[in-house]
Amino acid sequence: MDAGELTLLTQVTVFHNRRAFGRLVEKYQSPIRRFFLNQTGGDEPLSDDLAQDTFVKAWLNISTFRGAANFSTWLYRIAYNVFYDYTRSHKITEEIDQVVALRQASSGDTALRLDLQQALSILSPAERSCITLQMMEGQPIDKISEITEMAEGTVKSHLSRGKQKLAMFLRKNGYG
Repeated sequence: MDAGELTLLTQVTVFHNRRAFGRLVEKYQSPIRRFFLNQTGGDEPLSDDLAQDTFVKAWLNISTFRGAANFSTWLYRIAYNVFYDYTRSHKITEEIDQVVALRQASSGDTALRLDLQQALSILSPAERSCITLQMMEGQPIDKISEITEMAEGTVKSHLSRGKQKLAMFLRKNGYG
């Protein structure tokens, strides 16, 4: 955590400074939104809603941030929980996933992007979260373990299985 971020966090936690929190939101909104885009198959409105929920929960719970982990790890943990709660309460079905894929296709996304989103959709939720956090968000295994509250060995297993499934899917679809 850099000194600027530490200063902002101090302003937020001690003085409840909304402007300082706004600067943290500006810094992390793109990575958190990208995380949700990868989890939802590219559903932008849903990703925006989930990102907003994440930042609202972060603001409401900022007093619980103790600095034991990086702020980004703490924030991704909240995002992971927001998505977990959403999927548990909405029970996403194959029909919804097909509607999302059709919407993406009609909005002019490239074939590769659609294939990657479809490839991600074949993964289990745990595999998709681990793959997204590592390959798309650049998180190391120890941070993924903190975010998901999975043992590092479990994270490695999910990454290995997920990468094998992705490679097999992409090979079947002419990539490699």
